[in-house]
Amino acid sequence: MTSEAARGITAMVVACTVWGLSPLYYKLLEHIPPIEILAHRTLWSALFFTLVLAGQGRLPQLRAALGSWRSRLIVGFAALMISLNWFVFILSIQIGRVTEASLGYYLFPLVAVALGRVFFSERLTRAQGVAVALAVLAVLVLTFGLGVAPWIALILSGSFGLYGVIKKRLDVGPVVSVTGEVMMLAPIAAAVLILAHATPGGGAYGRDLGDSVLLMVSGVMTGAPLILFSYTTKRVRLGTIGLVQYLNPTLQFLVAVAIFGEAFGQWHAIAFVLIWIALALYTLVTWRQDRAARRAALSVGTS
Repeated sequence: MTSEAARGITAMVVACTVWGLSPLYYKLLEHIPPIEILAHRTLWSALFFTLVLAGQGRLPQLRAALGSWRSRLIVGFAALMISLNWFVFILSIQIGRVTEASLGYYLFPLVAVALGRVFFSERLTRAQGVAVALAVLAVLVLTFGLGVAPWIALILSGSFGLYGVIKKRLDVGPVVSVTGEVMMLAPIAAAVLILAHATPGGGAYGRDLGDSVLLMVSGVMTGAPLILFSYTTKRVRLGTIGLVQYLNPTLQFLVAVAIFGEAFGQWHAIAFVLIWIALALYTLVTWRQDRAARRAALSVGTS
């Protein structure tokens, strides 16, 4: 393994660790309404990303990314999907459903495969089709066993999957596009906070130093892992990234069960085993495709 690849994998591990342990962070803010936390996360992320782009001299790329009505429409829809994802994730922590949230992030790669087939006519291999079918079966098992569909998992995986579909329409890097997204959401976030602080006894920021610092840190918590992820994608193979990213929902799952003490019954166990088998199939196929692409590229280069 080259030193560049090793640094890339290290960056990915750090990013996934931050994402996976983030429920511990947001649990400290569970006494604050989730919409208020989301508003702070949006505003402080906008500030963080703007400073990063300014430091890199890339602010003109942001203006170019929002230069047309079409691009603003695409970025706006992406902003809607990622804000929905953030809100539901924060809500899941406050209502004690982190286990289901982790299931959503386990489901995401399989949802992404299905959406690729729908929106981009990407062909599914037989193994990928089986993996998607197992994921559907897992959702049905959980719905039957618990008497209600795992809506948090479905919303998280679906919104993130649609977010990925939209991002494929953009020709800018992830940091630039996310900056555009949070900038478009910033006026709404500011309005939410103004209303919160205008309500008697409302508005958490400024009332307690610890809460205020934690709310400010949400910008770095959002931005830093994404920058590390962007760093990784330029240095590490896609198959390796796909494998390492399972660290995120795995840590979320362990935090939910081992630290938060959330219920994990037989129906959860059956559903998660089905998902893990599906992900094993998906990862194996991705790894083989990645290896075949590398061999083809090497063969062309040698020729």
